[in-house]
Amino acid sequence: MSEIEHPRLILHNFLSPAECKELEFIHKSCSTIGYRPNVFSTTLSHLIATNSPHLIIPFVSIRERLKEKIEETFGCEFELFIEFTGLISWCKGASIGWHSDDNRSYLKQRDFAAVCYLNSYGKDFKGGLFRFQSGEPATVAPSAGDVIMYTADDQNIHSVDEVTDGERLTLALWFSRDSSHDEDAKLLSRLSQCTSHGVCLPLPASTSMYWFCPHHDASNQNIGFDICVARLHLLGFDVHSLQGEDHSMDASEQLMGPLQLAKGGELLTQKFANILHARQVVQFYHWKASELKTSNVENDTLEEVKAMSHSQLENIYTLKSVFLPDENLVTTIFGYSCSDEDRKDSLDLTDISPVIPSWEEYTSKLLKELLSSLPQWKTYQTIHKVESD
Repeated sequence: MSEIEHPRLILHNFLSPAECKELEFIHKSCSTIGYRPNVFSTTLSHLIATNSPHLIIPFVSIRERLKEKIEETFGCEFELFIEFTGLISWCKGASIGWHSDDNRSYLKQRDFAAVCYLNSYGKDFKGGLFRFQSGEPATVAPSAGDVIMYTADDQNIHSVDEVTDGERLTLALWFSRDSSHDEDAKLLSRLSQCTSHGVCLPLPASTSMYWFCPHHDASNQNIGFDICVARLHLLGFDVHSLQGEDHSMDASEQLMGPLQLAKGGELLTQKFANILHARQVVQFYHWKASELKTSNVENDTLEEVKAMSHSQLENIYTLKSVFLPDENLVTTIFGYSCSDEDRKDSLDLTDISPVIPSWEEYTSKLLKELLSSLPQWKTYQTIHKVESD
């Protein structure tokens, strides 16, 4: 650990590459607008609220390992409580000046912090360096899997440089000595309502939570984009609403209902329950593309792809004009490289349908683990790894 005046610790490769990629998938599948300009976030409570509680499972062992390391590193005499867990991405233009993590009256319960990096400085993003005002190390240029741990008080005043390109992905946790701020207790009260088995179909939050405006200028709906539509667009896919002929329906409502994916003038006949369902499946495809492409898929399992009609094209253009009025803004905010363009071109419309059973299997596996863990979690009022019988 660094000198005692500035208690902090940097660990390399604390998270495995597989853990980083899975958390990246979750964030790009589920994130909403964040707490600062050009920042996007995914909280555990949001996963529950959007009918995706199973996606909490990949966090469980990581949270435990981080808490144990914090308690060991800082010599905590009593057990700490996790106050907040969230995936946070800082995109072009995002930054924060000198501050401590307990610098507001409503943050005084925060005693320790851990920031885990899910991608690498210089490779995945530029700018966005983490700097301490005093003590060593003064600057952190992270690689995927690295974690910074530090006290949340004025012994570790820090800042984040402006991100100039790409997307800086992190998992952030804060810890408290005060049990009244235990995140687990709040999450368990919400999780107690989870009783469904099989596959969870995600339910989008209100459209305002997905609407990104530069400088948070929400008053001008012509400037900005819908995060769900934008994430699909970055991977080369457009959205066709199956409710487009209902002219009494608001455009935002069309994303809440059944829809299809399109690319290059072709339409996939496979139907998705809503925009968040499509977003999760496509991001799963993006995450698992290399291994899914090498697996054998029978031709008769491929969903039919058809040329689009004039009315279907009109519907896609109409939705784009509302939810993605400026495509350049999307690539500016999230960053876009030649490798992104190659990846975008490599994702085929015909491969989406065979991916769905794999996504459903992944979802069902996590949900099964969640439901089998819940009784113990409720008994001990903590979210922890439960060994299977």
